[in-house]
Amino acid sequence: GRRLFPLLLLALLPALCHGRESAPGAVTCGSVLKLLNTRHSVRLHSHEVKYGSGSGQQSVTGVEASDDANSYWRIRGKSDSSCQRGTPVKCGQAIRLTHVNTGKNLHTHHFPSPLSNNQEVSAFGDDGEGDDLDFWIVQCSGSYWEREDAVRFKHVGTEVFLSITGEQYGHPIRGQREVHGMPAANHHNYWKAMEGVFIKPSLDPAKHDEL
Repeated sequence: GRRLFPLLLLALLPALCHGRESAPGAVTCGSVLKLLNTRHSVRLHSHEVKYGSGSGQQSVTGVEASDDANSYWRIRGKSDSSCQRGTPVKCGQAIRLTHVNTGKNLHTHHFPSPLSNNQEVSAFGDDGEGDDLDFWIVQCSGSYWEREDAVRFKHVGTEVFLSITGEQYGHPIRGQREVHGMPAANHHNYWKAMEGVFIKPSLDPAKHDEL
């Protein structure tokens, strides 16, 4: 029995190493990226179009186009000191998603969304500073948010999941999908990191063994 365990470990090692090499790596603080809803194949998006109902804040939608510059979001911590540039984002960590072109944060609150009557998701704040309703927990299965994994974003303040169920807007944003918060975890609230600029993890020499 004692000889079998090291053999099993040796048999597993190549698979473990291969998996780590083939993963494109973790999403890091300071990275700018697009997020794809895997169920509906649309990217999280915002723009200078305000909701005509609910809070009247800047609207957040889902778009099919992969090359729209208004779909870039910056990954930040609850405070800038809690998420140093290049640090991998941990599963269970609270983050802010700041819309690059308008400087507003992904936000949700107790207003009904305009099409599905779920919870409205808006973009809020100025120059990346909003309030406590801008915090989202990254839900993923390993230690870190890996770029190739589908993850969920659970809102800290109201406990809803960032979701799309497919409702489409008409004029002036025809064809864009409603983004909202839902209380249930399901296949409508999985998101995957797509195009972007990923800040590489900073190498800490103190953590490396000397030869």
